[in-house]
Amino acid sequence: MGLLDILLGRTKPVVADLDRLFALPSAAVTLEATAGFTPTGQGAVCFATVEGSAFEQTHREVQALLDADTERTGPPVRLVRDEFGYSWLVSQRASDQLPLLVNDLHAVNSAMEVNGFGPQLLCSLASFEDRRDGTAGMDGTDGTDGTDGPGGAEGTSGPGRAEGTGGAEGSGGRRLALVYLYKRGSFYPFAPLPGPGQRRDGALELQVRAALAGDLRIEQDLGRWFPVWGAPGL
Repeated sequence: MGLLDILLGRTKPVVADLDRLFALPSAAVTLEATAGFTPTGQGAVCFATVEGSAFEQTHREVQALLDADTERTGPPVRLVRDEFGYSWLVSQRASDQLPLLVNDLHAVNSAMEVNGFGPQLLCSLASFEDRRDGTAGMDGTDGTDGTDGPGGAEGTSGPGRAEGTGGAEGSGGRRLALVYLYKRGSFYPFAPLPGPGQRRDGALELQVRAALAGDLRIEQDLGRWFPVWGAPGL
């Protein structure tokens, strides 16, 4: 970036670094030690839905590639569309096969890039759960305010809007996602609270941010911690 760009406030877009996904297994070890969350084995790649034969052929090829893995013991890779019109390519592995799940996420993103659909990529996520018995939640600062979902800051609204934040209400059965923003090359935690309504556990998200700062490139702009309501695995 040149001096003129700096003076005019222009910045280059962040280049996606998909290899950062490979840091997730080590982050999972830290996450279990600090917060008690373990992988569910489920992950997904979210992208803006595109109509057309080229796009259909691409996602069919990706599904076939992943399903051909002889080590896959779970259900086949599937394509789902959420209530906001976004598509998710979902992979399910055993809970102790996070490295293989990360390989799946990397392969999906790479295939989309190679076939010219990089601009449609929004985020990838791996889901975690706290299987411990319910205990009193910790007090803490409320989380991020409601905002558009993945890709919103890049000019495309993403799935969901937040309708409330709050502290933890107990540990048993809680879900958490580590979300990788394709257009930012960074991660953030998303922790929906169980129960009715769309509320997120802001205290837990901030705890996870602090715990994983040495493992992942955490997104520093909390305004980009988009709520992925209804995402697979959550």
